[in-house]
Amino acid sequence: MLSAVIISKDEEKNIGMCLASLQWVDEIVVVDSGSTDRTMEIAREYGARVIDTPWLGFGKTKQLAVDAATHDWVFSIDADEEVTELLRCKIQSILENPRDQGYRIARRSYYLGRPIRFSGWQSDAPLRLFNRKHGWFNDKIIHESVEMASKPGIINAHMHHYTYPSISSHFAKIESYSELGAKQLLKKGKKANLVSACSHGVMKFIKMYLLKLGFLDGKEGFVLAVISSFGVSLKYLRLWELTYKGARRG
Repeated sequence: MLSAVIISKDEEKNIGMCLASLQWVDEIVVVDSGSTDRTMEIAREYGARVIDTPWLGFGKTKQLAVDAATHDWVFSIDADEEVTELLRCKIQSILENPRDQGYRIARRSYYLGRPIRFSGWQSDAPLRLFNRKHGWFNDKIIHESVEMASKPGIINAHMHHYTYPSISSHFAKIESYSELGAKQLLKKGKKANLVSACSHGVMKFIKMYLLKLGFLDGKEGFVLAVISSFGVSLKYLRLWELTYKGARRG
């Protein structure tokens, strides 16, 4: 028995596609944090159990969804992701006699409508299928992940991730993620200055576009590297702002 869990907020453009690819699971739980569009209505149309809750941060909200599931085996999926037929077959086959307590799943991401095969995204395989008796989400407010004591297996059938269909959607995500990322770094005691903020961004571009072969992803790979590097610089600039303001108040 398998429960699929999703967190959402204003995902009416994506969640129908995601839920349509999950109709084979035994239960779908959608934890929504204040959607003002048709997200919850669409979720119910696809038979999901919808839970309305205040936003707790990515890690805690996803763990709330895991805790709300009926079954111990949980498949955590984002609203902008889709399960392929091959992946469905592999998951069902694995769960008949699982050898591991959790599994990473290969993910093929799309940027501006094009599949990205390099840029560092080629090795993307988050841990998404796990037995909740042995795995759990950490409480990070951003860049959360599943933690477990044993080493997970891997499923090489891809799920599709339709991230950033437009440049404006990428910038919108950077706006929120850079603020959360800066707060997380500050909590860890990290500091930044103007030089380090710029250098972090430059290194991000070099890593994605050159070292991770982003130039092989064509124009989309270049745009992805440029905007991603800006996002990293912005995160560290906001960290500098937080530490600078804190020092002035002190």
